[in-house]
Amino acid sequence: MACLYIPVQNSEEEVRVALDQLPRDAADILDILKAEQAPLDLWLIIAREYFKQGKVEQFRQILEEGSGPEIDEYYSDVRYERIAILNALGAYYSYLGKIETKQREKEDHFILATQYYNKASRIDMHEPSTWVGKGQLLLAKGDVEQASAAFKIVLDGDRDNVPALLGQACVEFNRGRYSESLELYKRALQVHPNCPAAVRLGIGLCRYKLGQFDKARQAFERVLQLDPENVEALVALAIMDLHTNEAIGIRKGMEKMQRAFEIYPFFAMALNYLANHFFFTGQHFLVEQLTETALAVTNHGPTKSHSYYNLARSYHSKGDYEKAGLYYMASVKEINKPYEFIFPYYGLGQVQLKLGDFRSAQSNFEKVLEIYPDNCETMKALGHIYVQLGQTEKAQEFMRKATKIDPRDSQAFVELGDLLISSDAGAALDAFKTARGLLKKGGEEVPVELLNNIGVLHFERGEFELAEQSFKEALGDGIWLSFIEGKENFQEIDASDSIIQYKDLRLFQQLEESGRHVELPWNKITPLFNLARLQEQLYNPETASIMYRLILFKFPEYIDAYLRLASIAKARNNIQLSIELVHDALKVNDKCPNALSMLGELELKNDDWVKAKETFRAASDATDGKDSYATLSLGNWNYFAAIRNEKRNPKLEATHLEKAKELYTRVLLQHPANLYAANGAGVVLAEKGHFDVSKDIFTQVQEAASGNIFVQMPDVWINLAHVYFAQGNFALAVKMYQNCLRKFYHNTDSQILLYLARTHYEAEQWQDCKKTLLRAIHLTPSNYTLRFDAGVTMQKFSASTLQKEKKTADEVRSTIAELENAVRLFSHLSAASNLHFHGFDEKKIDTHVEYCKNVLDAAKPHLEAAIREEQQIRQRQEVARQVALAEEARRKAEEHRKFQLERRKQEDELKRVRQQEEHFQRVKEQWKSSTPGSKRRERSDLDDEEGGNSERRRRKGGKRRKKDKSSKTRYETEEAEADMMDDQEYPEDEDANLNYREPTSQNDQDEAEENVADPLAAAGLEDSDAEDEEAAPSSTAGRRRRAWSESDDDEPLQRPLSRENSTEPQQSDEEVREDGHKPNGNAVSDDED
Repeated sequence: MACLYIPVQNSEEEVRVALDQLPRDAADILDILKAEQAPLDLWLIIAREYFKQGKVEQFRQILEEGSGPEIDEYYSDVRYERIAILNALGAYYSYLGKIETKQREKEDHFILATQYYNKASRIDMHEPSTWVGKGQLLLAKGDVEQASAAFKIVLDGDRDNVPALLGQACVEFNRGRYSESLELYKRALQVHPNCPAAVRLGIGLCRYKLGQFDKARQAFERVLQLDPENVEALVALAIMDLHTNEAIGIRKGMEKMQRAFEIYPFFAMALNYLANHFFFTGQHFLVEQLTETALAVTNHGPTKSHSYYNLARSYHSKGDYEKAGLYYMASVKEINKPYEFIFPYYGLGQVQLKLGDFRSAQSNFEKVLEIYPDNCETMKALGHIYVQLGQTEKAQEFMRKATKIDPRDSQAFVELGDLLISSDAGAALDAFKTARGLLKKGGEEVPVELLNNIGVLHFERGEFELAEQSFKEALGDGIWLSFIEGKENFQEIDASDSIIQYKDLRLFQQLEESGRHVELPWNKITPLFNLARLQEQLYNPETASIMYRLILFKFPEYIDAYLRLASIAKARNNIQLSIELVHDALKVNDKCPNALSMLGELELKNDDWVKAKETFRAASDATDGKDSYATLSLGNWNYFAAIRNEKRNPKLEATHLEKAKELYTRVLLQHPANLYAANGAGVVLAEKGHFDVSKDIFTQVQEAASGNIFVQMPDVWINLAHVYFAQGNFALAVKMYQNCLRKFYHNTDSQILLYLARTHYEAEQWQDCKKTLLRAIHLTPSNYTLRFDAGVTMQKFSASTLQKEKKTADEVRSTIAELENAVRLFSHLSAASNLHFHGFDEKKIDTHVEYCKNVLDAAKPHLEAAIREEQQIRQRQEVARQVALAEEARRKAEEHRKFQLERRKQEDELKRVRQQEEHFQRVKEQWKSSTPGSKRRERSDLDDEEGGNSERRRRKGGKRRKKDKSSKTRYETEEAEADMMDDQEYPEDEDANLNYREPTSQNDQDEAEENVADPLAAAGLEDSDAEDEEAAPSSTAGRRRRAWSESDDDEPLQRPLSRENSTEPQQSDEEVREDGHKPNGNAVSDDED
């Protein structure tokens, strides 16, 4: 038993004080300390013992008394003990401020701690313990930088100061500099190896933050060796076990957490982890108790944030979004920066999204995305928020990012498809198909909703086979397959039962009685309904009606099935059955706006105007005027009331039209894209004569309605055609009527054919009008009005044809035939017994008959005149044809003559060239066959002949040129004469050709003679000795040769080439002047003289 001895003043006696038996009232011990003027270190020992025993008030009382003014004055020379007492008080109030939850009290505690430390500094400003205390105070206040400065002051003076080392290690840990913190902890351990286990706890935490988990575990285990009840080490090891995500590790971790809780049930971190465990086990009452305890015992911001987060999650999972939001918000407030603990921001965003606070949710999710930019769940949440805020493009952007980051996230593709349905059905379909592929690849079951959406998108695109496959895949096996494939043999329905066949459910009762299993799960109602709609679109109303009745057999309150059966009955013109089915739907919900609107439409079609108006008003009131269809139906009622034929009151008509316009405008204000309201507004404007405005409206509605299988609006096409008709643009009106017939009615609607016939009639296209009316009569032979219109058209055509100034006999004959047909039609109508029932006047028909007969009589003179005129026209045409034939024959004869003439020219030319070549070959052969002994003699003879031939050649050359000119002139003359002889026969052309050939042969002969010597000279056969033997040019041949040579040297001649001589080889370069002047013929004349 530890004891403390207080010396008695002025005596050797001592007062023994048992430390484990300190008096409850600190005043007793204070009196002794004061009376005996005990040293201050005894004051500190007793105060510390009170603190260890948990008697904090006695501890504070002794220290405050020991730091009072009297003590300071009495112990003025004692410095260290006074500083120690002041630092102890400072540390105490620092601790109180650290654990205090109320901000004001926290600040008061920190102020007191500061005062005590400042007082200690005034005693000795260099005391290390004071600076260490100040550093701890600053750490508690969160001023890390100032705390670091305080610790560095101590370490600068003593680098091995353990408290300063530990304090600086805490500073570096809070800064995130875990390596520096670890080194400081190691250094403290080296300086003081027997330091408390908490130092090794700091080492373990640094190792954990640095990712050195094995060494961290060793440090924590060493702490437990030194202090088996160290709660922090137990919790740290438990967290490491839990993070293994293995069953064994989680079990060990929870065992350590439970042990820590047993050792110290107020350790906040252990409480938070236990609460987290019980949250996943669904024990929410334990979660709430543990987190509330943790919040009560801790003041650490991050720890409290975790506690609030656990509590918020508990309420969130139970659906209490208000409380969950409050606790999420409290958790966020305990965090300085989002990156410290981001989960509360995500939970808060979820709750705000659920409560409709989209802007706040957006802000919180964006903070999460800043910390985790690749988090797909956050991106999907932001996508939903942007959809709600109307920013569809941004929502699609986030969803696409989510699918790119995680292309295996099927849910992301589903949500992307949901976003794209309204804007890009094709991309939405691709997204849904991708999600379906991912689910099948992963072996997961494809949700019925996803398959149904795929089927609907195929249905909208007109891909009915693919839609049917998707719907069947969504439905799976069931009784409906027998209905679709026709395996069930249904009993024939007789005429008496056909009226109520769409209400008959006995078929399914019979199937159940026969042992068949008739089941329809609730999640397959929508795919079955859509499959029935598809059967309607494929013109299988019987199969569709069976499916609708199956839905009603299992779920009698499914109103849409009643309405679809009513629609099928209406399409078959069974208005009464359709009304009954709508009344069955109203029995389920008497304020169903769709059922009321359909009932009003049926009553309007049944010509029950008063009931229809009341029904439409009831439909509008059922939705407080928000149902656009009911408002639109009221507008239609007012329009039909305005154009009724029975009582056409102008004032009442204007009132109804204005009311209809008001209702259509109201619908457009609520739904600007409502095509039917826009069409109705255009109709009212057209009725008022504003054709340009109504045409623009109809055009826009037509463009918007094109390409959507669910929007079939033939009315807008007809209305647009009516406007073109009213404006006199008959061509466009005809085109629009024809397109409407082909697109919507397969050219089988007699009413639109009547509109088309009226357009042709106004455009005076009588034959087209008649053909159109005949088609309409073929479709509805009982409509006598069409027959009357056809007769009027024939009558009008005949009258207009006879009024033409120029008409053919065929036209007159056709007119007579049309008149006869018109007379037969009118006579047939006149003989009918129920003329008044069809709206005809017998006197008016007789008038048409008489008029047609009179026109027939007047057509006979027109026919005779047309026949005479046709005969005259035929005679003139025959004469013109004969003249044209004669002219064609003359032209062909002339072309033949010119062709023959040109061909003969070509043949003569070829013959002359062939003769020249043959002559040259003969001379060449003669030269080769001559002997060497006779060469000289032959050369002399040749020289003599050459002299004579040169003279003769000169003469003949001049003559030849003259002959060439004369020949050419003669040829040109003959050719000109031949052109003028148009009517001569072919034999005369042959004589002309014979005359032409004579001079040509003569020239050829001269040329042949002249060319005899040229090849010899060109071949080098002239004898050079012959010139030596001639002493002087005494012979006549020599003189002529010299004269010819001089003439050639002085005035070279260039003979013009004629067409016949263009290929002569004897023309040499010496015969052509280099300057290109014309040949001079005077030289030849002088030589001849």
